[in-house]
Amino acid sequence: MENAEVMSKKSKSAAPAKDYTQSVMSPAARFTKRLLDFVVSLFGLIFLSPVFLVIYIAIKLESRGSAIFKQERVGYKGEIFTIYKFRSMIMFAEADGTPALCQNGDKRLTRVGRFLRNHHLDELPQLWNILKGDMSFVGPRPERKFFVDRIKSINPDYELLYQLRPGVFSEATLYNGYTDTMAKMLERLRMDLEYLHKRSLWIDIKIIFLTVCSIIFGKKF
Repeated sequence: MENAEVMSKKSKSAAPAKDYTQSVMSPAARFTKRLLDFVVSLFGLIFLSPVFLVIYIAIKLESRGSAIFKQERVGYKGEIFTIYKFRSMIMFAEADGTPALCQNGDKRLTRVGRFLRNHHLDELPQLWNILKGDMSFVGPRPERKFFVDRIKSINPDYELLYQLRPGVFSEATLYNGYTDTMAKMLERLRMDLEYLHKRSLWIDIKIIFLTVCSIIFGKKF
């Protein structure tokens, strides 16, 4: 934690402060983004329904318990919402009640779950989150309140991200990978704040295209 604090202080002193409170997307662009989120997620849920069924059956055949994993995350306007994923870990993976990040070689992953994670198929149920308006296709990855509070204790600017709906795709995930340390969380925050400052529909399309290509060619996040 001390190293993370030092890193945060250095990054703040190395660059001039930016005003992230001004919206860089027009009302028309924001409306278009939400409309595209709704239409594409609805089409995706219908078109991919056979894939959902196959994954559901595979999870149920390997282990008992729910095939859908639900967890509370901090989202738009700082409100708590329920995120949906295909379950990739054993049931009661956090039986002691302490939130724990997934690590490389995590023994809590099931065989089916490891395959789903490696190919990002566990994220498919988030199409429902997008359809509902909890999330967008592009935006900062949503985090649990436990970790949000730890990040905010080092860099309160995290609250600026509440202006955005969380996303399935993000520049931070594309270039920084999934976070399993506080240092990576702070780097993700820096990149998410940059996205907040420069976001546009064109940048969203670019992030989606590059992420999909990376997944197709086997990049590990």
